[in-house]
Amino acid sequence: MAAVVDSIAYYSNKLWEQRDTRVDGWPLMSSPLPAMAICLAYVFIVKVLGPKFMENRPAYDLRRVLLFYNLFQIVVNVWVFYELSRYGWLSGNYSFICQPVDYSYDEAAVRVLRACYVFYLSKFVDLFDTFFFILRKKNKQITLLHIIHHGWIPTTLWPGIRFVCGGHGSFFAFLNSLVHVVMYFYYFLAAMGPQVQKYLGWKKYLTTFQMVQFIAASIHCFQLLFIDCDFPYLMSCWIGIHEVFFLLMFLNFYRHTYRKNKKMNSSSKSEINHNNNVSDRKKHM
Repeated sequence: MAAVVDSIAYYSNKLWEQRDTRVDGWPLMSSPLPAMAICLAYVFIVKVLGPKFMENRPAYDLRRVLLFYNLFQIVVNVWVFYELSRYGWLSGNYSFICQPVDYSYDEAAVRVLRACYVFYLSKFVDLFDTFFFILRKKNKQITLLHIIHHGWIPTTLWPGIRFVCGGHGSFFAFLNSLVHVVMYFYYFLAAMGPQVQKYLGWKKYLTTFQMVQFIAASIHCFQLLFIDCDFPYLMSCWIGIHEVFFLLMFLNFYRHTYRKNKKMNSSSKSEINHNNNVSDRKKHM
C-alpha cells in the first residue's frame, strides 16, 4: 500500500512540474479542488436550495439586473475574442494545424494567457444564468443540458489553463467567446421586453451556431491524431472528447426542442384545416 501511495505522489509531482508556472499564485490555480467545490455547490443550489427558497415566493422582476448582466457578459467576451484574435488565431502567427504553447513572457504570449484565464473565470460568472432562472421561476429553462454545461465546464477547463494555457488548446476559447457574444446579445434583447422579443425568432439558429462551434473545435483537436505537433496529445484528446460530448447533448436538445415543436405546429395546422373543412361541408349541407 505504501508503494502505491509513493507511486501516486511521485507521478503527481512529475505532472505538477509540467504546469505553466506563469499562473502560479493566480486565484483558483493552485488546485482543481476549489473549482470542483464551486461546481458542486452550484448543483446543490440549483437542485435543492434554490427551488426551496422560491417555493412560496413570487418570481422576482430582474429585468434591469439582466440587462446589466448580459451587457457585462457581452463586453467580457468581446474582449476575450479580440485578445485571442489580435494576439493569437487571427494574428498571422498562429497555425490552425499545429500551434504549440508559448510559455514565454513575450507580450503576445502573456496577452493570450490573460485572455484564456479571464475566459476561465467567466465560466464561474455564467453560473448566474441558472440562478436568475430560479429567481424568475423559469424552471423549464433549467434542463439537464443546461446544468451539465454550466456545472461541468469550470472543472474540466482547469487542466487546460493550468498546464497548456495558449496555443492549440485556446482555439475553443476563441470560438466560444464569439458564440457567447452572440448568445448574450440575444439574451440582452430578450430582457428588453415583449416589444423586442417578438423579433427573436432565431433562437434555433443560435443553437445551430453552438453546435457548429463544437464540430469545428473537435476537428481542430482530433487532427493532432494524424499530425506530429509539439502539443500534449492527451490534452488535445481531453478537449476533443468534451467537444463531442456537448455536441451530442446539443443535438439531442435540438431534436427534442425544435423538431418536436415543428411537428406539433404542423399537427395543429392540420387539425385546424380539418375542422375548417368539416365546417365548410356543414355549411353547404
